[in-house]
Amino acid sequence: MQQGLSNKEACRIVGINPKTGRRWRNGRSVSGRNKAAPPIHAVVPPSAPSRYLCEADRIHIADRLREKATVRSIAAELGRSPSTVSREIRRNRHPGSGAYRPHAAQARADARRPRPKPGKIARNLELRDFIQDHLTLRWSPEQICQALHAQFPDRPEMHVVHETVYQALYVQGRGELRRELARALRSGRARRKPQRQAAARQPRFTEPMVMISERPAEAEDRAVPGHWEGDLIIGKDNASAIGTLVERATRYVMLVHLPHGRTAEHVRDALVDTVQTLPGHLVRSLTWDQGSEMAAHKSFTIATDVPVYFCDPASPWQRGSNENTNGLLRQYFPKGTDLSVHSREHLDEVAAQLNGRPRKTLGWETPAERLHKLLAA
Repeated sequence: MQQGLSNKEACRIVGINPKTGRRWRNGRSVSGRNKAAPPIHAVVPPSAPSRYLCEADRIHIADRLREKATVRSIAAELGRSPSTVSREIRRNRHPGSGAYRPHAAQARADARRPRPKPGKIARNLELRDFIQDHLTLRWSPEQICQALHAQFPDRPEMHVVHETVYQALYVQGRGELRRELARALRSGRARRKPQRQAAARQPRFTEPMVMISERPAEAEDRAVPGHWEGDLIIGKDNASAIGTLVERATRYVMLVHLPHGRTAEHVRDALVDTVQTLPGHLVRSLTWDQGSEMAAHKSFTIATDVPVYFCDPASPWQRGSNENTNGLLRQYFPKGTDLSVHSREHLDEVAAQLNGRPRKTLGWETPAERLHKLLAA
């Protein structure tokens, strides 16, 4: 890697797994099945830095800071990332004068290192109650952390990152948050699980389709409102369904009530009724996958004057906003349940709750706020 190769390429040449290479570079001891692996000096020169800064490194940093050296030059001399040196100076300098003193910095680093230590959420009851209350409202950890920064801008003890919230929920034995709150997360799981993308693909239908490649460019860059993405979420035994519509520019959600089934005629009639409740300038196109429920798309277009564009087979990312929204909706409509029991009023209530959540992609505005601005304009 000192010759400019990537970790993957260097490990291929040496004949080791990339994870093993990262472990050697970070100075971690080998264990388990890798005990017979060659020692670290067989790949990395003896002068390669260990995982942590030592006292000699901190003395070098202090000497070079007195000489007015830049952080990047100090990092190059130590064989470290500039961010490592910058973070070391910021974390371990004197809290009053701001001066960097190497022996005091070493003491601060040693004091922080012992594990386990009580978590920030466990030490702050006000912070814990705020997080638990908003998890109960089904806010995501990232939304909660953004709200903490907005409501308590001058109180750093009330600021956490979303990973801290996940750790408080997932890590066994910490007890910082009630374990039952994990069910309020979108996944509903109390432990992490690698995401797997279903390879299922819906059959094509014989009606002529206009493909997504012909959709106007204004829909692609989300510059103009009125372009919608749609899909169905399916209930138990494929016997019930709810239609979902998401506006690409505002992420505004509308749920389509399908009490009598999900045939092409049922879906068409429900979509026509839903679309006609919106102003004409806010319904310019609809993008759907190649599911058989849209076999009547021509008659839908004739009734509403809204063109329908179809995604390529097995390409759910072409309707990314809708796919993400369907994941959110599964908190309210779990898989394997009968969706026909939900009334139109309940669907409207769920949509209103989603439209009232702040979204990172909207600069932490809510979809309802963004849509209201468009209507006012």
